[in-house]
Amino acid sequence: MQFGKIEYFYALWGVLALALFLIWSFKRKQVLLAQFATSELLTRLMSHVSLRAQRIKALLIVLAASLLVIALAQPKWGYTWETVQRHGVDVVVAVDISRSMLATDIKPTRLDRAKRSLLDLLHIMDGDRIGLVAFSGAAFVLCPLTLDYGAAKMFVDDLSPQLISRGGTRIGDAIRKAVSTFEGQDKRYRALILITDGEDHDSDPIGAAEFAKQHGVRIFCIGIGTPDGSPIQVVDGVGKSTYLKDARGDVVLSKLDEQTLKKIAFITGGAYVAASGTGIELDTIYRDRIATMQGRELESTRRKRYVHRFQWPLAAATFLIIIEAIMNDRARRATRVTSESIT
Repeated sequence: MQFGKIEYFYALWGVLALALFLIWSFKRKQVLLAQFATSELLTRLMSHVSLRAQRIKALLIVLAASLLVIALAQPKWGYTWETVQRHGVDVVVAVDISRSMLATDIKPTRLDRAKRSLLDLLHIMDGDRIGLVAFSGAAFVLCPLTLDYGAAKMFVDDLSPQLISRGGTRIGDAIRKAVSTFEGQDKRYRALILITDGEDHDSDPIGAAEFAKQHGVRIFCIGIGTPDGSPIQVVDGVGKSTYLKDARGDVVLSKLDEQTLKKIAFITGGAYVAASGTGIELDTIYRDRIATMQGRELESTRRKRYVHRFQWPLAAATFLIIIEAIMNDRARRATRVTSESIT
């Protein structure tokens, strides 16, 4: 036997409290009656009441409550075999973790917002495999394609500029590395989400987009940042927060390069979306663009499907409640008090 909602068994503590209350109330009533009249008078006054019937009615209430709790816990026994097929798209997310992603034009920072949006995306994904590529001056696979969204969340939490010591932003390398993570010869069902500010350092992102197109990968670019640019807040050697400066001592502004990202998306048949000041609409991109792509069968397995049996305890509880409602607590034969006995 299995239970679908085992947490409902905690309600049995409430049933126990009800049983203890009923026991206490019966004893309390006996004490109060003893204080009200003598035992001989009580026998005459209570001759029409069946204490046994009252106890049975209380027991029926406790049993019915217990059966209702069991029904809520969704008992299951007996099973049938069913074939489960999972269909989906392979989705790789390439995230820019260069220091420019520490800019605060997207609150709290570009990278923090990207991580939060990725976690939201994992909450709504169902059946699609996901992989994760981190890149700055180099690119590497942080999480291979998987259906284990819990593991993917842990890798998302680890995203930070410290993962890659080499500075810069090489979008082309990130695209090529992401393409290499897709498996098999079938060039369909492949999507790449590229999250970056678009500032590239001689990695030929347009050539990489052509390479991705040849392998059937559609790239959905998320431009994160502003065209006007934003300073990059860093921590210096003494732990003081400051802004990143170039060799001449000028504050470096990280600007969004939308044109490059739009070209990448156009070449691969994907789409470009600019992140707003409130966040990245990854969930919208997934629902409207990626989830509508034709999915292939990722796995087919057989599993046991247990049969719900909550109807039985529910029916029994209903029956006991009806019996308790119609049950009479009066004594079948009341002691007749005749005038002779009174005299």
